[in-house]
Amino acid sequence: MKKHLFVTLMVGLLLFVSCDSSEMTEKPNVLFIAIDDLNDWVGPLNGHPQVQTPYMDALAARGTVFSNAHTQSPLCSPSRTSIMTGKRPSSTGIYGLAPWFRNVDELKDLVTLNQHFSQNGYRTYSTGKIYHGGYGRQDGDAEFDELGPPSSVGAKPEEKLIGWTPGGNHTLMDWGTFPHNDEDKGDWQVASWAVEKLNERPQEPFFLSAGFFLPHVPLYVTEKWMDMYPEETLQLPPILEGDRDDTPRFSWYDHWDLPEPRLKWLRDSGQLVPMVRSYLASISFVDSQVGRLLEALEANGYLENTIVVLWSDHGYHLGEKQISGKNTLWDRSTRVPLIFAGPGVSEGAMVDSPAELLDIYPTLIELCELTDREGLEGHSLLRQLQDASAVREWPAITTHNHDNHGIRTKDWRFIQYADGSQELYDMKNDPNEWTNLAGDPAYADLIKEHAQWLPNVNLKPVEGSRHRILTYEEGEVTWQGITITADDPIPGVEIEEVP
Repeated sequence: MKKHLFVTLMVGLLLFVSCDSSEMTEKPNVLFIAIDDLNDWVGPLNGHPQVQTPYMDALAARGTVFSNAHTQSPLCSPSRTSIMTGKRPSSTGIYGLAPWFRNVDELKDLVTLNQHFSQNGYRTYSTGKIYHGGYGRQDGDAEFDELGPPSSVGAKPEEKLIGWTPGGNHTLMDWGTFPHNDEDKGDWQVASWAVEKLNERPQEPFFLSAGFFLPHVPLYVTEKWMDMYPEETLQLPPILEGDRDDTPRFSWYDHWDLPEPRLKWLRDSGQLVPMVRSYLASISFVDSQVGRLLEALEANGYLENTIVVLWSDHGYHLGEKQISGKNTLWDRSTRVPLIFAGPGVSEGAMVDSPAELLDIYPTLIELCELTDREGLEGHSLLRQLQDASAVREWPAITTHNHDNHGIRTKDWRFIQYADGSQELYDMKNDPNEWTNLAGDPAYADLIKEHAQWLPNVNLKPVEGSRHRILTYEEGEVTWQGITITADDPIPGVEIEEVP
Protein backbone atom coordinates (compact mmCIF):
# COMPACT_ATOMS: atom_id res chain seq x y z
CA MET A 1 0.00 0.00 0.00
CA LYS A 2 2.80 2.38 0.96
CA LYS A 3 4.77 1.37 -2.13
CA HIS A 4 1.75 2.06 -4.34
CA LEU A 5 1.25 5.48 -2.70
CA PHE A 6 4.93 6.36 -3.19
CA VAL A 7 4.79 5.47 -6.90
CA THR A 8 1.61 7.51 -7.33
CA LEU A 9 3.21 10.54 -5.70
CA MET A 10 6.34 10.23 -7.83
CA VAL A 11 4.33 9.97 -11.04
CA GLY A 12 2.32 13.01 -10.04
CA LEU A 13 5.48 14.95 -9.27
CA LEU A 14 6.98 14.03 -12.63
CA LEU A 15 3.82 15.10 -14.41
CA PHE A 16 3.85 18.41 -12.54
CA VAL A 17 7.49 19.07 -13.43
CA SER A 18 6.83 18.03 -17.03
CA CYS A 19 3.85 20.37 -17.34
CA ASP A 20 5.74 23.24 -15.73
CA SER A 21 8.69 22.74 -18.11
CA SER A 22 6.34 22.57 -21.08
CA GLU A 23 4.71 25.84 -20.08
CA MET A 24 8.10 27.51 -19.87
CA THR A 25 9.19 26.28 -23.26
CA GLU A 26 5.91 27.42 -24.81
CA LYS A 27 6.60 30.96 -23.65
CA PRO A 28 8.87 32.48 -26.32
CA ASN A 29 12.26 33.88 -25.45
CA VAL A 30 13.38 37.24 -26.83
CA LEU A 31 16.74 38.12 -28.36
CA PHE A 32 16.82 41.92 -28.55
CA ILE A 33 19.63 43.19 -30.79
CA ALA A 34 20.47 46.90 -30.98
CA ILE A 35 22.98 48.39 -33.42
CA ASP A 36 24.21 51.94 -32.92
CA ASP A 37 24.06 54.58 -35.68
CA LEU A 38 23.11 52.08 -38.39
CA ASN A 39 21.18 53.64 -41.26
CA ASP A 40 19.51 51.67 -44.07
CA TRP A 41 22.83 50.38 -45.44
CA VAL A 42 21.90 46.75 -44.87
CA GLY A 43 21.07 44.09 -47.43
CA PRO A 44 17.32 43.85 -46.74
CA LEU A 45 16.83 47.62 -47.18
CA ASN A 46 19.08 48.10 -50.23
CA GLY A 47 20.43 51.32 -48.75
CA HIS A 48 23.86 50.85 -50.33
CA PRO A 49 24.45 48.63 -53.37
CA GLN A 50 27.75 47.24 -52.11
CA VAL A 51 27.03 46.50 -48.47
CA GLN A 52 27.56 42.91 -47.34
CA THR A 53 25.41 41.78 -44.39
CA PRO A 54 24.84 38.02 -44.84
CA TYR A 55 23.61 37.37 -41.31
CA MET A 56 21.08 40.19 -41.29
CA ASP A 57 20.02 39.03 -44.76
CA ALA A 58 19.44 35.53 -43.39
CA LEU A 59 17.50 36.88 -40.42
CA ALA A 60 15.31 38.89 -42.79
CA ALA A 61 14.71 35.80 -44.93
CA ARG A 62 13.19 33.93 -42.01
CA GLY A 63 11.28 36.91 -40.65
CA THR A 64 9.60 40.20 -41.49
CA VAL A 65 11.39 43.40 -42.47
CA PHE A 66 9.85 46.84 -41.98
CA SER A 67 11.27 48.77 -44.92
CA ASN A 68 9.73 52.06 -43.78
CA ALA A 69 10.66 52.01 -40.08
CA HIS A 70 11.75 55.20 -38.35
CA THR A 71 13.20 56.30 -35.05
CA GLN A 72 11.42 58.63 -32.62
CA SER A 73 14.57 60.71 -32.24
CA PRO A 74 17.73 60.99 -34.37
CA LEU A 75 19.95 60.94 -31.28
CA CYS A 76 21.05 58.05 -29.07
CA SER A 77 19.67 58.79 -25.61
CA PRO A 78 16.21 60.14 -26.50
CA SER A 79 15.75 57.38 -29.07
CA ARG A 80 16.60 54.61 -26.63
CA THR A 81 14.57 56.23 -23.87
CA SER A 82 11.57 56.25 -26.20
CA ILE A 83 12.02 52.63 -27.26
CA MET A 84 12.39 51.30 -23.74
CA THR A 85 9.70 53.42 -22.06
CA GLY A 86 7.17 53.40 -24.89
CA LYS A 87 6.90 57.20 -24.74
CA ARG A 88 7.59 59.86 -27.36
CA PRO A 89 10.34 62.42 -26.73
CA SER A 90 7.69 65.14 -26.95
CA SER A 91 5.86 63.41 -24.08
CA THR A 92 8.89 63.01 -21.80
CA GLY A 93 10.98 66.09 -22.57
CA ILE A 94 14.06 63.91 -23.05
CA TYR A 95 15.75 65.41 -26.12
CA GLY A 96 19.48 65.41 -25.35
CA LEU A 97 22.14 63.00 -24.18
CA ALA A 98 21.33 63.97 -20.58
CA PRO A 99 19.68 63.53 -18.17
CA TRP A 100 18.97 59.83 -17.52
CA PHE A 101 15.19 59.62 -17.36
CA ARG A 102 15.31 57.86 -13.97
CA ASN A 103 16.69 61.11 -12.55
CA VAL A 104 13.58 63.02 -13.62
CA ASP A 105 10.87 62.90 -10.94
CA GLU A 106 7.99 62.65 -13.41
CA LEU A 107 9.64 59.77 -15.27
CA LYS A 108 11.58 57.81 -12.66
CA ASP A 109 8.86 55.20 -12.07
CA LEU A 110 8.12 54.36 -15.71
CA VAL A 111 8.10 50.60 -16.29
CA THR A 112 10.51 49.89 -19.11
CA LEU A 113 10.23 47.13 -21.69
CA ASN A 114 12.77 44.96 -19.94
CA GLN A 115 11.14 45.50 -16.55
CA HIS A 116 7.77 44.52 -17.98
CA PHE A 117 9.28 41.24 -19.15
CA SER A 118 10.74 40.71 -15.70
CA GLN A 119 7.32 41.28 -14.15
CA ASN A 120 5.95 38.60 -16.48
CA GLY A 121 8.33 35.85 -15.36
CA TYR A 122 11.29 36.42 -17.67
CA ARG A 123 14.95 36.43 -16.70
CA THR A 124 16.45 39.59 -18.20
CA TYR A 125 20.03 39.89 -19.43
CA SER A 126 21.80 42.81 -21.05
CA THR A 127 25.20 43.58 -22.50
CA GLY A 128 26.54 46.47 -24.55
CA LYS A 129 24.55 49.58 -25.37
CA ILE A 130 20.83 49.36 -24.78
CA TYR A 131 20.44 52.59 -22.88
CA HIS A 132 22.81 55.45 -23.66
CA GLY A 133 26.23 55.45 -22.02
CA GLY A 134 26.24 54.04 -18.50
CA TYR A 135 22.53 54.62 -17.94
CA GLY A 136 20.91 51.61 -16.29
CA ARG A 137 24.28 50.31 -15.10
CA GLN A 138 24.89 52.39 -12.00
CA ASP A 139 24.67 51.20 -8.40
CA GLY A 140 21.03 51.02 -7.44
CA ASP A 141 19.76 50.66 -11.01
CA ALA A 142 17.30 47.79 -11.42
CA GLU A 143 16.87 47.53 -15.16
CA PHE A 144 18.13 43.97 -15.75
CA ASP A 145 18.69 40.82 -13.71
CA GLU A 146 22.18 40.28 -15.14
CA LEU A 147 24.57 42.68 -16.84
CA GLY A 148 27.42 41.80 -19.15
CA PRO A 149 30.21 43.99 -20.51
CA PRO A 150 29.24 47.58 -21.26
CA SER A 151 29.54 49.18 -24.67
CA SER A 152 33.08 50.16 -25.62
CA VAL A 153 35.30 50.89 -28.59
CA GLY A 154 37.88 48.35 -27.51
CA ALA A 155 41.29 48.60 -29.13
CA LYS A 156 42.34 52.11 -30.20
CA PRO A 157 45.33 53.53 -32.03
CA GLU A 158 47.77 55.64 -30.05
CA GLU A 159 46.71 58.74 -32.01
CA LYS A 160 43.77 59.66 -34.24
CA LEU A 161 44.20 58.09 -37.65
CA ILE A 162 42.75 61.01 -39.61
CA GLY A 163 44.32 63.78 -37.58
CA TRP A 164 42.62 67.00 -36.55
CA THR A 165 38.88 67.41 -37.14
CA PRO A 166 36.72 70.56 -36.86
CA GLY A 167 34.12 70.95 -34.13
CA GLY A 168 36.61 70.56 -31.30
CA ASN A 169 38.82 67.76 -32.63
CA HIS A 170 36.67 65.19 -30.82
CA THR A 171 38.40 61.84 -30.19
CA LEU A 172 35.39 59.94 -31.54
CA MET A 173 35.74 61.60 -34.94
CA ASP A 174 38.09 59.04 -36.45
CA TRP A 175 38.04 56.05 -38.80
CA GLY A 176 40.23 53.55 -40.57
CA THR A 177 42.31 50.50 -39.74
CA PHE A 178 45.38 49.82 -37.61
CA PRO A 179 47.00 46.60 -36.31
CA HIS A 180 44.57 44.88 -33.96
CA ASN A 181 42.33 41.80 -33.84
CA ASP A 182 38.55 41.47 -34.00
CA GLU A 183 38.72 39.86 -30.57
CA ASP A 184 40.11 43.14 -29.18
CA LYS A 185 36.97 45.05 -30.04
CA GLY A 186 34.25 45.95 -27.55
CA ASP A 187 31.55 44.47 -29.77
CA TRP A 188 33.36 41.11 -29.80
CA GLN A 189 33.23 41.05 -26.00
CA VAL A 190 29.53 41.95 -26.04
CA ALA A 191 28.75 39.10 -28.44
CA SER A 192 30.92 36.68 -26.47
CA TRP A 193 29.04 37.34 -23.23
CA ALA A 194 25.67 36.93 -24.93
CA VAL A 195 26.82 33.68 -26.55
CA GLU A 196 28.04 32.47 -23.16
CA LYS A 197 24.61 33.09 -21.64
CA LEU A 198 22.94 31.15 -24.45
CA ASN A 199 25.43 28.32 -23.98
CA GLU A 200 24.41 28.13 -20.32
CA ARG A 201 20.94 27.20 -21.62
CA PRO A 202 18.74 29.12 -19.17
CA GLN A 203 15.61 27.13 -18.30
CA GLU A 204 13.29 30.02 -17.59
CA PRO A 205 12.15 32.22 -20.48
CA PHE A 206 14.72 34.90 -21.15
CA PHE A 207 14.89 38.44 -22.49
CA LEU A 208 18.45 38.84 -23.72
CA SER A 209 19.45 42.26 -25.02
CA ALA A 210 22.75 42.88 -26.78
CA GLY A 211 23.72 46.34 -28.00
CA PHE A 212 26.55 46.77 -30.50
CA PHE A 213 28.62 49.95 -30.72
CA LEU A 214 29.65 49.95 -34.38
CA PRO A 215 29.03 51.59 -36.83
CA HIS A 216 29.18 54.43 -34.32
CA VAL A 217 32.33 56.54 -34.62
CA PRO A 218 35.23 55.93 -34.26
CA LEU A 219 34.96 53.55 -37.19
CA TYR A 220 37.88 51.27 -36.40
CA VAL A 221 37.99 47.90 -38.16
CA THR A 222 40.58 45.27 -38.93
CA GLU A 223 42.04 45.03 -42.42
CA LYS A 224 39.95 42.08 -43.58
CA TRP A 225 36.73 44.10 -43.31
CA MET A 226 38.23 47.07 -45.13
CA ASP A 227 39.37 44.74 -47.91
CA MET A 228 35.72 43.93 -48.62
CA TYR A 229 35.27 47.49 -49.89
CA PRO A 230 38.17 48.41 -52.22
CA GLU A 231 38.64 52.15 -52.48
CA GLU A 232 38.92 52.13 -56.26
CA THR A 233 35.43 50.65 -56.74
CA LEU A 234 33.70 52.23 -53.73
CA GLN A 235 30.35 53.89 -54.46
CA LEU A 236 29.58 57.07 -52.55
CA PRO A 237 26.03 57.96 -51.50
CA PRO A 238 24.13 60.23 -53.91
CA ILE A 239 24.88 63.87 -53.08
CA LEU A 240 23.24 66.84 -54.81
CA GLU A 241 25.17 70.09 -54.96
CA GLY A 242 23.08 72.91 -53.51
CA ASP A 243 20.75 70.38 -51.90
CA ARG A 244 19.92 72.71 -49.04
CA ASP A 245 19.16 75.76 -51.13
CA ASP A 246 15.43 75.02 -50.77
CA THR A 247 15.48 73.98 -47.09
CA PRO A 248 14.68 76.39 -44.22
CA ARG A 249 17.56 77.94 -42.31
CA PHE A 250 15.99 76.44 -39.18
CA SER A 251 16.95 73.00 -40.49
CA TRP A 252 20.57 73.88 -39.62
CA TYR A 253 19.76 74.67 -36.02
CA ASP A 254 19.14 71.05 -34.96
CA HIS A 255 22.78 70.27 -35.80
CA TRP A 256 24.22 73.75 -35.54
CA ASP A 257 27.70 73.21 -34.09
CA LEU A 258 28.78 69.59 -33.69
CA PRO A 259 31.93 67.42 -33.82
CA GLU A 260 30.68 65.53 -36.89
CA PRO A 261 32.47 67.07 -39.91
CA ARG A 262 30.53 68.78 -42.69
CA LEU A 263 30.73 67.55 -46.27
CA LYS A 264 32.97 70.49 -47.21
CA TRP A 265 35.68 69.44 -44.76
CA LEU A 266 35.38 65.77 -45.70
CA ARG A 267 35.99 66.65 -49.34
CA ASP A 268 38.71 69.22 -48.71
CA SER A 269 40.62 66.82 -46.47
CA GLY A 270 40.10 63.78 -48.68
CA GLN A 271 38.20 61.95 -45.97
CA LEU A 272 34.80 61.35 -47.58
CA VAL A 273 35.83 58.09 -49.25
CA PRO A 274 37.72 56.76 -46.17
CA MET A 275 34.74 57.54 -43.94
CA VAL A 276 32.23 55.81 -46.22
CA ARG A 277 34.57 52.83 -46.61
CA SER A 278 35.08 52.53 -42.85
CA TYR A 279 31.34 52.83 -42.22
CA LEU A 280 30.59 49.99 -44.64
CA ALA A 281 33.38 47.85 -43.18
CA SER A 282 32.07 48.49 -39.65
CA ILE A 283 28.60 47.36 -40.72
CA SER A 284 29.96 44.08 -42.08
CA PHE A 285 31.96 43.49 -38.91
CA VAL A 286 28.98 44.06 -36.63
CA ASP A 287 26.89 41.84 -38.91
CA SER A 288 29.36 39.06 -38.15
CA GLN A 289 28.75 39.58 -34.44
CA VAL A 290 25.01 39.35 -35.02
CA GLY A 291 25.81 36.09 -36.76
CA ARG A 292 27.57 34.76 -33.67
CA LEU A 293 24.41 35.35 -31.64
CA LEU A 294 22.14 33.71 -34.19
CA GLU A 295 24.43 30.69 -34.50
CA ALA A 296 24.50 30.27 -30.71
CA LEU A 297 20.73 30.56 -30.62
CA GLU A 298 20.42 27.71 -33.10
CA ALA A 299 23.18 25.57 -31.58
CA ASN A 300 21.41 25.63 -28.21
CA GLY A 301 18.00 24.71 -29.61
CA TYR A 302 16.37 28.11 -29.08
CA LEU A 303 15.84 29.13 -32.68
CA GLU A 304 12.23 27.90 -32.98
CA ASN A 305 11.11 29.37 -29.68
CA THR A 306 12.84 32.74 -29.68
CA ILE A 307 11.59 36.01 -31.10
CA VAL A 308 14.50 37.95 -32.53
CA VAL A 309 14.09 41.69 -32.99
CA LEU A 310 16.91 43.69 -34.55
CA TRP A 311 16.88 47.49 -34.66
CA SER A 312 19.06 50.59 -34.83
CA ASP A 313 18.52 53.70 -32.74
CA HIS A 314 18.72 56.09 -35.74
CA GLY A 315 20.34 56.60 -39.12
CA TYR A 316 23.46 58.47 -40.19
CA HIS A 317 24.46 60.95 -42.89
CA LEU A 318 27.65 60.37 -44.86
CA GLY A 319 27.75 63.57 -46.89
CA GLU A 320 24.07 63.82 -47.80
CA LYS A 321 22.52 67.21 -47.02
CA GLN A 322 26.09 68.57 -46.67
CA ILE A 323 26.75 66.88 -43.34
CA SER A 324 27.89 63.74 -41.61
CA GLY A 325 26.20 62.42 -38.48
CA LYS A 326 22.59 62.28 -37.36
CA ASN A 327 20.41 64.99 -35.76
CA THR A 328 18.10 65.64 -38.72
CA LEU A 329 14.48 64.90 -39.63
CA TRP A 330 15.24 63.48 -43.09
CA ASP A 331 15.10 59.80 -44.02
CA ARG A 332 18.87 59.38 -43.90
CA SER A 333 18.78 60.16 -40.19
CA THR A 334 15.41 58.62 -39.26
CA ARG A 335 15.11 55.44 -41.36
CA VAL A 336 16.42 52.36 -39.58
CA PRO A 337 16.50 48.58 -39.89
CA LEU A 338 13.69 46.84 -38.00
CA ILE A 339 13.47 43.06 -38.35
CA PHE A 340 11.37 40.53 -36.44
CA ALA A 341 11.78 36.76 -36.73
CA GLY A 342 10.53 33.77 -34.79
CA PRO A 343 7.22 32.31 -33.62
CA GLY A 344 4.19 34.27 -34.76
CA VAL A 345 6.15 36.13 -37.46
CA SER A 346 5.75 35.63 -41.21
CA GLU A 347 8.85 34.50 -43.08
CA GLY A 348 10.38 36.38 -45.99
CA ALA A 349 7.94 39.28 -45.67
CA MET A 350 8.48 42.98 -46.34
CA VAL A 351 6.21 45.66 -44.88
CA ASP A 352 6.28 49.05 -46.59
CA SER A 353 3.75 50.74 -44.32
CA PRO A 354 5.37 53.19 -41.88
CA ALA A 355 6.46 51.77 -38.54
CA GLU A 356 8.06 53.31 -35.46
CA LEU A 357 10.63 51.98 -33.01
CA LEU A 358 8.04 53.02 -30.43
CA ASP A 359 5.98 50.08 -31.69
CA ILE A 360 8.46 47.47 -30.47
CA TYR A 361 7.20 47.56 -26.86
CA PRO A 362 3.49 46.84 -27.59
CA THR A 363 4.43 44.39 -30.35
CA LEU A 364 6.52 42.22 -28.04
CA ILE A 365 3.75 42.33 -25.43
CA GLU A 366 1.35 40.79 -27.96
CA LEU A 367 3.83 38.33 -29.46
CA CYS A 368 4.78 37.01 -26.02
CA GLU A 369 1.24 37.30 -24.61
CA LEU A 370 2.31 39.43 -21.66
CA THR A 371 -0.02 41.45 -19.49
CA ASP A 372 -1.09 44.77 -20.99
CA ARG A 373 0.80 47.96 -20.20
CA GLU A 374 -1.21 51.17 -20.16
CA GLY A 375 0.19 54.45 -21.39
CA LEU A 376 2.29 53.14 -24.29
CA GLU A 377 2.23 55.52 -27.25
CA GLY A 378 3.21 53.06 -29.97
CA HIS A 379 0.98 50.57 -31.76
CA SER A 380 1.46 46.84 -32.05
CA LEU A 381 2.81 45.59 -35.37
CA LEU A 382 1.35 42.12 -34.89
CA ARG A 383 -1.10 42.45 -37.80
CA GLN A 384 1.74 43.38 -40.16
CA LEU A 385 3.90 40.55 -38.80
CA GLN A 386 1.16 38.14 -39.77
CA ASP A 387 0.14 39.88 -43.01
CA ALA A 388 2.60 42.31 -44.60
CA SER A 389 -0.18 43.93 -46.64
CA ALA A 390 -2.31 44.78 -43.61
CA VAL A 391 -3.28 48.46 -43.61
CA ARG A 392 -1.69 50.64 -40.93
CA GLU A 393 -3.36 53.98 -40.28
CA TRP A 394 -0.58 55.70 -38.32
CA PRO A 395 2.45 57.47 -39.75
CA ALA A 396 5.95 57.38 -38.26
CA ILE A 397 6.75 60.49 -36.22
CA THR A 398 10.29 61.63 -35.44
CA THR A 399 11.03 64.49 -33.05
CA HIS A 400 14.32 66.32 -32.55
CA ASN A 401 14.24 68.89 -29.77
CA HIS A 402 10.94 70.47 -28.86
CA ASP A 403 8.44 71.36 -31.58
CA ASN A 404 10.52 69.96 -34.47
CA HIS A 405 8.78 66.98 -36.05
CA GLY A 406 8.96 64.79 -39.12
CA ILE A 407 5.85 62.92 -40.29
CA ARG A 408 6.58 59.93 -42.55
CA THR A 409 3.72 58.24 -44.38
CA LYS A 410 4.05 55.59 -47.05
CA ASP A 411 4.87 58.00 -49.88
CA TRP A 412 5.54 61.36 -48.23
CA ARG A 413 7.72 63.11 -45.68
CA PHE A 414 6.48 66.29 -44.01
CA ILE A 415 8.69 68.31 -41.65
CA GLN A 416 7.67 71.23 -39.46
CA TYR A 417 10.19 73.16 -37.37
CA ALA A 418 9.60 75.12 -34.19
CA ASP A 419 9.49 78.43 -36.07
CA GLY A 420 6.74 77.11 -38.38
CA SER A 421 8.95 76.57 -41.45
CA GLN A 422 8.18 73.40 -43.40
CA GLU A 423 9.43 70.82 -45.87
CA LEU A 424 7.54 68.28 -47.97
CA TYR A 425 9.02 65.49 -50.08
CA ASP A 426 7.55 63.03 -52.53
CA MET A 427 9.38 59.92 -51.30
CA LYS A 428 8.13 57.76 -54.13
CA ASN A 429 9.58 59.93 -56.88
CA ASP A 430 12.23 61.78 -54.87
CA PRO A 431 13.67 59.27 -52.35
CA ASN A 432 16.77 61.43 -51.76
CA GLU A 433 14.60 64.37 -50.62
CA TRP A 434 16.15 66.78 -53.08
CA THR A 435 13.06 68.86 -53.93
CA ASN A 436 11.18 70.61 -51.14
CA LEU A 437 7.55 70.99 -52.26
CA ALA A 438 6.28 72.83 -49.18
CA GLY A 439 6.19 76.19 -50.95
CA ASP A 440 3.96 74.95 -53.78
CA PRO A 441 0.26 75.85 -53.18
CA ALA A 442 -0.74 72.67 -55.03
CA TYR A 443 0.35 70.66 -51.98
CA ALA A 444 -1.46 72.72 -49.34
CA ASP A 445 -4.11 70.05 -48.69
CA LEU A 446 -1.47 67.33 -48.45
CA ILE A 447 0.47 69.38 -45.93
CA LYS A 448 -2.69 69.93 -43.90
CA GLU A 449 -3.39 66.20 -43.98
CA HIS A 450 0.06 65.42 -42.61
CA ALA A 451 0.08 68.27 -40.09
CA GLN A 452 -2.85 66.71 -38.25
CA TRP A 453 -0.40 64.07 -36.98
CA LEU A 454 1.89 66.58 -35.27
CA PRO A 455 2.01 65.69 -31.55
CA ASN A 456 -0.41 67.61 -29.37
CA VAL A 457 1.97 67.34 -26.41
CA ASN A 458 5.27 69.16 -26.90
CA LEU A 459 7.10 69.38 -23.59
CA LYS A 460 10.06 71.68 -23.23
CA PRO A 461 13.35 69.98 -22.32
CA VAL A 462 13.33 68.57 -18.79
CA GLU A 463 15.48 70.18 -16.13
CA GLY A 464 19.11 69.21 -16.54
CA SER A 465 18.85 68.71 -20.30
CA ARG A 466 22.17 69.14 -22.08
CA HIS A 467 24.23 68.04 -25.06
CA ARG A 468 22.67 68.91 -28.45
CA ILE A 469 19.76 70.83 -26.95
CA LEU A 470 18.00 73.44 -29.11
CA THR A 471 15.31 75.74 -27.76
CA TYR A 472 13.04 78.25 -29.46
CA GLU A 473 11.32 80.78 -27.22
CA GLU A 474 9.52 83.89 -28.45
CA GLY A 475 11.51 83.98 -31.67
CA GLU A 476 14.88 83.41 -29.99
CA VAL A 477 16.95 80.38 -31.01
CA THR A 478 19.36 78.94 -28.45
CA TRP A 479 21.80 76.13 -29.21
CA GLN A 480 23.35 74.53 -26.12
CA GLY A 481 22.86 77.74 -24.17
CA ILE A 482 24.19 80.09 -26.87
CA THR A 483 21.85 82.39 -28.79
CA ILE A 484 21.88 82.10 -32.58
CA THR A 485 20.91 85.09 -34.69
CA ALA A 486 19.62 85.09 -38.24
CA ASP A 487 22.93 86.54 -39.44
CA ASP A 488 25.26 84.06 -37.76
CA PRO A 489 27.31 82.08 -40.32
CA ILE A 490 26.63 78.34 -40.41
CA PRO A 491 29.54 76.50 -38.73
CA GLY A 492 31.51 74.35 -41.11
CA VAL A 493 29.72 75.75 -44.15
CA GLU A 494 29.90 79.54 -44.10
CA ILE A 495 32.69 79.70 -41.52
CA GLU A 496 35.49 77.20 -41.02
CA GLU A 497 37.28 76.22 -37.86
CA VAL A 498 41.02 75.92 -38.30
CA PRO A 499 43.40 73.88 -36.12
